[in-house]
Amino acid sequence: MEKSSVTAETGKRSYVVGQTEIAARPLEPALYLVATPIGNLADITLRALETLAAADIVACEDTRVSRVLLDRYGIRRRTTAYHEHNAGEAGPKLIAALQAGQSVALISDAGTPLVSDPGYRLVGEALDHGIRVVPIPGPSAPLAALTASGLPSDAFMFAGFLPVKTGQRLTRLEALKAVPATLIFFESPRRLAES
Repeated sequence: MEKSSVTAETGKRSYVVGQTEIAARPLEPALYLVATPIGNLADITLRALETLAAADIVACEDTRVSRVLLDRYGIRRRTTAYHEHNAGEAGPKLIAALQAGQSVALISDAGTPLVSDPGYRLVGEALDHGIRVVPIPGPSAPLAALTASGLPSDAFMFAGFLPVKTGQRLTRLEALKAVPATLIFFESPRRLAES
């Protein structure tokens, strides 16, 4: 079980996960793309925890979902929502914070940010403004699916979500069937049998 504490002399936050003490070192101003667990909260890297504990702002796909992860590890940081429906409003605010010298950690509800979520817009804006972007690798659903599939992994392509409508889905699959690689898709559990 983890413990969290703040050292009185330095004011730095540290916490213990298992036998490892992690200190929240100050981050350089940058946009950090932090991979989060997929289903099991223990599947997070120490570097991800360090980054989340030190970031000035944690931008979350859904703050309620992210709060479960942050609370699990005793991380108390300012959170803000960044998702498909508010990217136009939230993006400029995050860019302004980055330009003011703050560090922002972008996380999705599960897995690696930007994989089938709107984080690419924020990354594009950050790069356009000369802001450093730092990936913090970790869990990735497409790679987890590939490694557990038993299919060839020397060449693969992640093709995102299939279209919802049957005709569009068939057109998409037909267009991709000539790709000489293992194809990886995201699919809703309720539509999985139909696919």
